[in-house]
Amino acid sequence: MTRPLISYYGDDFTGSTDVMEALASNGVETVLFLKVPDAQLLSRFTGARAFGLAGASRSETPDWMDAHLRAAFVWLKALDAELCHYKVCSTFDSAPHVGNIGRAIEIGRAVFGAGTVPLIVGAPQIRRYTAFGELFAAYQGRNYRIDRHPVMSRHPVTPMDEANLLLHLSRQTQLSSALVDNVALLGAPEPLDADILLLDVLDQPTQAAAGALLWNRMRGSSRFVCGSSGVEYALIPAWRADGLIGEKPAFADAGPVDRIAVVSGSVSPTTERQIRHALADGFGGVTLDPLALSGEDNAATIAAAIAAGLNVLETGQSVVLYTALGPSADRGGELDSSIGARHRLGRALGRIQSELVARTGLARAVVAGGDTSSHALGEMGIAALTLKMPLPQTPGSPLCVAHGGPADGLQIALKGGQVGGDDYFSMIRAGAA
Repeated sequence: MTRPLISYYGDDFTGSTDVMEALASNGVETVLFLKVPDAQLLSRFTGARAFGLAGASRSETPDWMDAHLRAAFVWLKALDAELCHYKVCSTFDSAPHVGNIGRAIEIGRAVFGAGTVPLIVGAPQIRRYTAFGELFAAYQGRNYRIDRHPVMSRHPVTPMDEANLLLHLSRQTQLSSALVDNVALLGAPEPLDADILLLDVLDQPTQAAAGALLWNRMRGSSRFVCGSSGVEYALIPAWRADGLIGEKPAFADAGPVDRIAVVSGSVSPTTERQIRHALADGFGGVTLDPLALSGEDNAATIAAAIAAGLNVLETGQSVVLYTALGPSADRGGELDSSIGARHRLGRALGRIQSELVARTGLARAVVAGGDTSSHALGEMGIAALTLKMPLPQTPGSPLCVAHGGPADGLQIALKGGQVGGDDYFSMIRAGAA
């Protein structure tokens, strides 16, 4: 088997499919596993040149990372890829107590050997930019510094109140850090002596320069890298220049289906607009109580939600079941008062979606919410995902194909809260980019 170009661990499921899309849409055959596969499942993907492992560390504690990330990194290291990537959200939202990126880097350095860990967060393809170490992200056609971003500065779990990424990271680790800024990258930068080295990416020239620096000059001593899907987007020109990959392949539209089911645990205003658009475009809506769904005794609430969803689907309509319609409906404070409530909520949405698909034979489904997806898919019995259709106008939330378990062959899209245009759910139903 040809040595893989890259392996990666995604800190949530939507971020994991983001990387798969970046790779596969550029001709790098990629498979994303939802847990460490057995030999039989792995053998189904011998032609893959990139292997991902979807995780949930974005919503977990440092203690959880100590217990789970190390084993994941050991498995990824055994794949012997040229590079291993710890994939984080392109908005870098994280905190010392949850989704701690610094702790994940510490564990990765221990498994792969001490050395400088390159960090790339900027990705113009998904409208994320870093300049002089600060992160900017687009929202509704405008670019905002991340600590002034209308959504991410108010994230219900990990609000971003600092745009300087290395200063933000210093709250999470005592590892040393340094920056190669966007001006230095276009000169002849020398990698600096630091535990973590942030490479700015502001535009296509700086992205190509960052990828060349990582692939041609740092790879020999830095097999472990951290960052957003900007890592892959930066590496693609370097791989193409070395003749390791060809030109971008063409993907046919998936085509329309008569109905789909959407479950959403997102409180984002972006998702709110998407739900409202769907309801105006023929979807039936089912409002769910997040507190009842996240309770220890939630079986009756789950059953009622399944019944309500089936009632809509049996009329021939698509359905969207949602726990919130925008930030004004956020019950996060109440959820956080109960240990494990957010995880139980995600798993409950996964059970609802699984039953709707099984009982109606749906060919296509959506899970909305990055943290929600991480826990929901674990309940759906899906073992792996591959890319069905990229969505160039909505990068980061492609249509995928599920492998393994009762949902084998299901087409599924996983959408982060802040991702996508207002017509995202209708576009998935139509199967046209």
